[in-house]
Amino acid sequence: MDFDVAAPDPAGMVASLSSLGYSLPAAVADLVDNSVSAEARNIDVDFTWDGQSSWIAVTDDGRGMTEPELVTAMTVAARGPSAERSATDLGRFGVGLKSASFSQCRKLTVATVRDGSWHVRTWDLGVVEHYKEWRLLRDPGDTTTTTLLRRIAGSMQHGTVVLWEQLSGYHNTAVTNDDEKTQAQFYAEAERTEAHLAMVFARFLQRPARCRIRVRGSDLSPWDPFLSKHPSVQRIPWEPLPLGSESVRVEPFVLPTAQRLSEAEYESAAGQKGWLGQQGFYVYRRDRLILAGDWLGIRGLRREEKYNLARIAVDIPAEADTDWGVDVRKASVVPPVSLRRHLERIARYTREAASRSARQRGQVVSRAHGDPLKFAWNVKRDDGRIVLRINRKHPLVKAAMDDQGGNPDVVRSMIRLLEESVPVTALRMLHETDTVDDPEPFGGPGPAAPETVDIARQVYEALLEQGRSPEDARAVLSSMSPFDEQQGFWNS
Repeated sequence: MDFDVAAPDPAGMVASLSSLGYSLPAAVADLVDNSVSAEARNIDVDFTWDGQSSWIAVTDDGRGMTEPELVTAMTVAARGPSAERSATDLGRFGVGLKSASFSQCRKLTVATVRDGSWHVRTWDLGVVEHYKEWRLLRDPGDTTTTTLLRRIAGSMQHGTVVLWEQLSGYHNTAVTNDDEKTQAQFYAEAERTEAHLAMVFARFLQRPARCRIRVRGSDLSPWDPFLSKHPSVQRIPWEPLPLGSESVRVEPFVLPTAQRLSEAEYESAAGQKGWLGQQGFYVYRRDRLILAGDWLGIRGLRREEKYNLARIAVDIPAEADTDWGVDVRKASVVPPVSLRRHLERIARYTREAASRSARQRGQVVSRAHGDPLKFAWNVKRDDGRIVLRINRKHPLVKAAMDDQGGNPDVVRSMIRLLEESVPVTALRMLHETDTVDDPEPFGGPGPAAPETVDIARQVYEALLEQGRSPEDARAVLSSMSPFDEQQGFWNS
């Protein structure tokens, strides 16, 4: 067999790995993945400003590594995506530690301890580029690094420290220790990282917590995109979607409207990208969030304000990585072709439920502040109590109260209208109890039944009696609940 060995140039490979498009928060999350995989109970992320010598470190109390394991962990692509992994392993390609680190720093040092035995290895990209070889240093070659490692590690008996030095954007620049603007930028990145980790590892942080994550000494609180413990969230029954021998779990949520949330809850639920940017699918793999707030490129599904309350959790098995096209950065996915029509179906009815919830809330508000002709009932909250009153300004109610010669047809129509238009939606939303079996007035949307047309005719006649023109009376009727959702002479 004739062949050539075409080994990649180390400097070129480093440049490629450094240009994968990691953000700082995503890169730190990749390091935390390794800590979680090592079954760490405590994970600390440190950002320390020191001008050009600023550094970032991730420390955990996981099981640590032996020296051969450390060398393997520091080797680029030491394991392929098909390699067998433990149930806690959140990696896939074997390049996460290196690519994430090289995207953010020029010097990566990993120190690990198991059973009291410490092992250290360093990638210094300046050394790699100079010698054009993958020279993994057994000694950091710098007393500053050694001093930092000792300070960070303290008296650890098991665990790992990952230290980034010569940070991109800060090293080899004109930045100085007293550069307040750049220092503020550095710590703003720390805050962004904190919010990102709270979202990505929320399931690990929720009680009972599987681990504790601190950023700059402060404990992270999980960010739940679904407000799953809020009494007003609508949980649509989840579906298992078959994918080969595995299944994908899809659970839609319709979040409460702003009126059901406190100011703090509303601001928190908006997330880092705001309400518009956070709508859509949330894809998890082994409880680690891969993608947050995206419609997965499904045709016809765009971000629109009316769908802001729609968020859908998707749990994919780790074995389905390849089918979902999870990238190295764990920042994008492409759903399998066989599941796209199911995901589109679920997305569309979740979006419609979210739009309807927002619209119904608007109707509840309009009962108190809108046109008094629209609703047969008025609903409001007064001193903590829900107050329900018949709207005496409704044309049919007003006609019955004015007697109009004791017309029994008007009275019968009024009674049927009241029976069919009990404000269940308003009561449900004010009472914070959700149900999927609310009665639909006159059978729900669609062509109006003869009885409905008769009652609408009585309302129409009452409007004419009260001085409305035929065109105006039909316009009022077509915007009046429940005729606004049905087809009849008033909107034909």
